[in-house]
Amino acid sequence: MKKHNFSAGPCVLPQEVMKKASEAIINFNGLDLSLIEISHRSKDVVEVMETARSLALELLGLEGKGYKALFLQGGASLEFLMAAYNLLEKKAAYLNTGTWSSKAIKEAKMLGEIVEVASSKDANFNYIPKGYSIPEDADYFHCTSNNTIFGTQIKDFPKTNIPMVCDMSSDIFSRQLDFSNFDLIYAGAQKNMGPAGTTLVVVKEDILGKVSRPIPSMLDYRTHIDKDSMFNTPPVFAIYVSMLTLQWLKDLGGIPAIEKINEQKASLVYTEVDRNPLFKGFAAVEDRSSMNATFNLTDESHKETFDALWKEAGINGLNGHRSVGGYRASMYNALSVESAQVLVDVMQELERKAG
Repeated sequence: MKKHNFSAGPCVLPQEVMKKASEAIINFNGLDLSLIEISHRSKDVVEVMETARSLALELLGLEGKGYKALFLQGGASLEFLMAAYNLLEKKAAYLNTGTWSSKAIKEAKMLGEIVEVASSKDANFNYIPKGYSIPEDADYFHCTSNNTIFGTQIKDFPKTNIPMVCDMSSDIFSRQLDFSNFDLIYAGAQKNMGPAGTTLVVVKEDILGKVSRPIPSMLDYRTHIDKDSMFNTPPVFAIYVSMLTLQWLKDLGGIPAIEKINEQKASLVYTEVDRNPLFKGFAAVEDRSSMNATFNLTDESHKETFDALWKEAGINGLNGHRSVGGYRASMYNALSVESAQVLVDVMQELERKAG
């Protein structure tokens, strides 16, 4: 039986994507060669890269708007540094909403002054700060759209006249936004796109080349743009699976279609969390993530029973992050509504047994 995979990342991917990817490992494009043993300069692999980059811009609605899509390495963790290297001349503004934005701030501080415009650390990051002001003389504003660990998500992005940088690792391609409001978007693939190993970067070209510092070749976005994301050997398999996943999303109807499905899954789980007296949500209701539902038991004496029930139901990856505890249901694009319903059924079964 296929597990109901609520893992926070690397995470669930569409079954048809997994099947095509596994076939490509043995025989790619009828070449009688594996995808992972042929030159990254070959026509077939270059086509994969070009298709993946094109699909990313198309799905985000950024074609012909001055943006370039790149597939790089190092995860969002390298982008914490790379974004600052390319954009930070003197001062940058950061919104601190959790573990990953805290890490981004730490890296950027090595290169200039960082203004933390607001933080939700006072409540263990269970909400998104509102009503903060962004200094107009900052080189850019940085935020994290979705906080995987704490289960919060920015619903309304601020308006600002300075470039906006966003780490969208855990909710990219999951909901409709005006992506042209962002000047730089980065996202590790292992949530909504593909396996770990590649990072999507979407950057507006006209924000580059404005810092006075020398930038190492590998950390310079312009290097990768000039070489069509092929400056060094790319992680071919991760990009291929990302391409297949983006094509799957396009065939489904794109972001508008998947947003409806994601809302349905989130509604199922949150409705049960709020209804069932044995559970309580962690994140502030107005800031709840549609990707990561974080919740706890109201009585820890039920933990052993609940853990046994969800494991018996074929659920995987439900344990919460150690900094929050409890449970975390990660409902990325490829998770089915059926899987969300199985989780709800288990929560209701616990209620029956407890009663």
